[in-house]
Amino acid sequence: MKRRSFIQQSLITGCISSALPHASTLANAADQPLMSLGLVTYLWGKDMKLPELLEACETAGIFGVELRTEHAHGVEPQLSRQERNDVRKRFADSPVELVGYGSNAQYHESDPKKLQQNIDLTKRYIELMHDCGGSGVKVKPNGFSKGTEPKKTIEQIGNALNVVAEYGEGYGQQIRVEVHGKETSRLPVMKDIFEVANHTNATICWNSNDVDLEGEGLEKNFQMVQHRFGDTVHVRELNEGKYPYQKLLELFASVQYQGWILLEARTNPSDKVKALIEQRKYFEEMIQNLS
Repeated sequence: MKRRSFIQQSLITGCISSALPHASTLANAADQPLMSLGLVTYLWGKDMKLPELLEACETAGIFGVELRTEHAHGVEPQLSRQERNDVRKRFADSPVELVGYGSNAQYHESDPKKLQQNIDLTKRYIELMHDCGGSGVKVKPNGFSKGTEPKKTIEQIGNALNVVAEYGEGYGQQIRVEVHGKETSRLPVMKDIFEVANHTNATICWNSNDVDLEGEGLEKNFQMVQHRFGDTVHVRELNEGKYPYQKLLELFASVQYQGWILLEARTNPSDKVKALIEQRKYFEEMIQNLS
């Protein structure tokens, strides 16, 4: 039984395993949402081979990971069938869940050939995660195309998302659209994209950008897109900067969110395991403080 299912069941029965002493802090009661802390291998895991990465996560009490492309763990579309089975088995034998894949696929390119290349690449990532035991693929817009009307770029991104979302649905893989890019990281723009991207398998991955606080503020921006959230959220170090993470977690709790809060750290500490443990403790404290 994977860690998420185990903890949810244990919370209901009131029987948390002593092997996971910190798990009980992830929810205040059985009827509270269960958000779990995981890791994006953006910086803190980029140089780790897969066995090292899993060991680091297990030691730190981090039981979910989004693997990034072009990192040392080497989970890429060129893996053979046997190599994919090996990745699946490593995760199956570990309490760490393969949450999904962090790709660089983007759909704002004005060149039709580049756009199609990104769509085709996304399909390869979808197949990869299906074979390796993941549940989704992170993609992104990366701004507006120069010389192209913003509305046209928004429509293009939305239509491309419908294509990959439909393909992903056939493989049981959620499409998670990171709120990313100079213009496209603004929530009103993301809302417009998702009015075009109406396939239910296309979802939003909240990215904890500073622009989330613009306009009418965090809560209004959150409410603007909350109906399209997927299973992943990206955050930075919870104790760094001025981003209101406590308020963010309260908002997610208010909509009964039960997905992954994935740490996409920006710093480069020498002891990654120690840093992960510290972040887990900050997260647990914030969960305990949910009003």
